[in-house]
Amino acid sequence: MATAFSSDGAEVMQRAVIPAEASGRPPTTRLEEFYELERAAAFVSDNGFTKVALQFPDELLPDSASLASKMEAATGAKMYILGDTSYGSCCVDEVAAEHVDAEAVVHYGPACLSPCRKLPVLHVFGRKQLDVARCTEVFRELYPDPLAHVVVLNEVAYFHSLDNLASQLHPIYPNVVFSQLDNKELQPVPGLVQKFGRHFVVDSQHGLDNYTMFYVGCEGPELTNFMLSWNRCPFSSFNPQTGQGRRETLDVNRALRRRLYLVERARDAQVVGIVVGTLGVADYLSVLEHLRGIIQQAGKRAYTLAVGKPNPAKLANFLEVDIFVLVACPQNSLLDSADFYRPVVTPYELEMACNPARTWTGSYVTDFRHLLPGACEHTPFPNKVSEADSEPSISLITGELRSTCLYTAPDPEPSCGTSVTCRSYMHIAESSPAASFLESRSWRGLEQQLGQSAVTKAVAGRRGIAIAYEDEPSG
Repeated sequence: MATAFSSDGAEVMQRAVIPAEASGRPPTTRLEEFYELERAAAFVSDNGFTKVALQFPDELLPDSASLASKMEAATGAKMYILGDTSYGSCCVDEVAAEHVDAEAVVHYGPACLSPCRKLPVLHVFGRKQLDVARCTEVFRELYPDPLAHVVVLNEVAYFHSLDNLASQLHPIYPNVVFSQLDNKELQPVPGLVQKFGRHFVVDSQHGLDNYTMFYVGCEGPELTNFMLSWNRCPFSSFNPQTGQGRRETLDVNRALRRRLYLVERARDAQVVGIVVGTLGVADYLSVLEHLRGIIQQAGKRAYTLAVGKPNPAKLANFLEVDIFVLVACPQNSLLDSADFYRPVVTPYELEMACNPARTWTGSYVTDFRHLLPGACEHTPFPNKVSEADSEPSISLITGELRSTCLYTAPDPEPSCGTSVTCRSYMHIAESSPAASFLESRSWRGLEQQLGQSAVTKAVAGRRGIAIAYEDEPSG
């Protein structure tokens, strides 16, 4: 295990301080320019907001107090600083904003651009510097053919430089397409691709699978998400921090094989833990209900867990759970579960395991909203199949035969007025996998042992604090 279940805190005390220029605002960029103070103030004033939450990732927190003071002076509204978010910092923390009755959120820094449920949100990505000339040079080295069909994707902090980059590339590469932010409702047009808060239009006759993707940004979960989602397209990238470009050598097939192995683990699982990884992304409650439904129809038992940011220590408390499914934004859902005692899968992978009507088509879905009824990737669950009519399935991991019959919700037990029916512990264990797991343990916690412990008279205990009790010698 790479992550210990407990520590003395030495790692936190000895953690190196990251310089501001390495992670946050470049020292040569003015605060007002980097955080687009004028645009953010206009968002607050034009809508008449009086309480606004300013959400910062850890690397931008040093600027939070100064920026909040400038925002209050420019708008007259009360500003509240949000840090150490409950889940991923790329998601809008609506729960923390509601604690102070905020009317809107200004989200700073990297963002997954997932739609929110309640509050109006303004995204300020931060204007990181991009050497457009160097990026153009790298692009020409990677794509010597001027007729190459390329889609340019980018890290959100470099959106402000795309117009300059496009002016350099379009005269040479007529088939280059630049992604744009989704800032309004789009009308369907041939070749429109809309994912992850971005959209672009490709040549419908040429086909998206025949395009190459060029990513402007640093290596991270966003790039991995793009590569798995568009796994038929070759990827290359330009790192603005190093000024170097490369053809991405991530073995997408190997990554997909790893994810499909987790699907097989999910097929073998009997108890599924649904881990809530977001409280702000739209439709997260709908997908929780959707997952409970398909888990029940597959004959498995589901438990819903809200543990904040998941880590091995937290999830190891639920040993009765065979596999976890994480409901989070696309960037945070692809969690590397190598350090966890139980695998962690995405909603799409769990649906592949539970829904026999869904088959692998080569496309990978990381946005759980696309799985809901009426969405583009929704696959209805087939009708109920009896045990006799179901086809046998053999686990590729254990080699054992498993049932593939589908179940429906059991009928509720009839009530008997106001009488209380006493059920034995063994009956509860049979109906609850968690109780059955507890029954198999050799140690089940503290036992009351009523009537077995001798009754003694209470006596006065020790007085003082743990470092120096009154009956201990000083020094």
